[in-house]
Amino acid sequence: MKAIRHLFFLMATGSLLSGALLISCQSRQSKSAAEILGYPEYPAISYGGYRQNTREVVPAVEELKEDMLILEAQGIKVLRTYNTQQFAQAERLLQAIDELNEADPSFEMYVMLGAWIDCLGAWTGEPDHTKEDPVNNQAEIDAAVELTRRYPDIVKVIAVGNEAMVTWQGHFVPASTILRWVTHLQDARDRGDLPASTMITTSDNWAALGGEESYRNEDLAELVSRMDFLSLHTYAFHDTFYNPALQWAPLPAEAERPLAEQVARAVERAIQLQKDQYRAVEDYLASIGVAKEIHIGETGWAS
Repeated sequence: MKAIRHLFFLMATGSLLSGALLISCQSRQSKSAAEILGYPEYPAISYGGYRQNTREVVPAVEELKEDMLILEAQGIKVLRTYNTQQFAQAERLLQAIDELNEADPSFEMYVMLGAWIDCLGAWTGEPDHTKEDPVNNQAEIDAAVELTRRYPDIVKVIAVGNEAMVTWQGHFVPASTILRWVTHLQDARDRGDLPASTMITTSDNWAALGGEESYRNEDLAELVSRMDFLSLHTYAFHDTFYNPALQWAPLPAEAERPLAEQVARAVERAIQLQKDQYRAVEDYLASIGVAKEIHIGETGWAS
């Protein structure tokens, strides 16, 4: 069965400046995830919003409000975050959006809330990728449930892990770990502990979602069949580090051509690579009889 394709574009962003708050008497708005994902009226961005070169310094609620007003002015309506409790950024962000909406009911911003998943000993010299960090991961998932319950008008999707299965990440875990937490959250939704419209997914590199054969196993097959949609990362630029075959330098046959043409051909190769990566996941889903929407959870260029 051919997977349905909708694109959910999420790009990286840095610090933002201040904007102006407009007061309105309109009623408060809230859409479901199904009404947001894949619709061009709801462009999205992956958002960190840190203003220092460390996540230890978390922006204040007022600083996050400044960012939200600038993003709103740019037309952004959906944010993706990365963790729930390791740092206070996500909680403060939700508070900022909630307060902006209270002041101006026409203000509309939704969140795809990430719960960070680590292997045992992640970020140490001796990680154990066969096991998860039970303390961190339970706390991240518990906080995701609590924040979604507290802000049901804002949090529309929970993403279990960020590139938590692709093996070139230092914190990666097997698909069985992500499957367990996805199932845990879906069971919570079935019990009524989460809003019924909350969607559950994971955000990962295209290869780890079945685009490369080495990742394909029974746990991954069950995971992609259970998730409400796939959030796929595809970075032609970043993949250059892991994929030497993608050559940004001009090919030998192009060396004497004008620079503008060399650049254009490099971009064409990058676009084709990303199409190939997307189709590899699409083909994998079809091969195991799974029909799921695939959204691009991250793409863009380093700056």
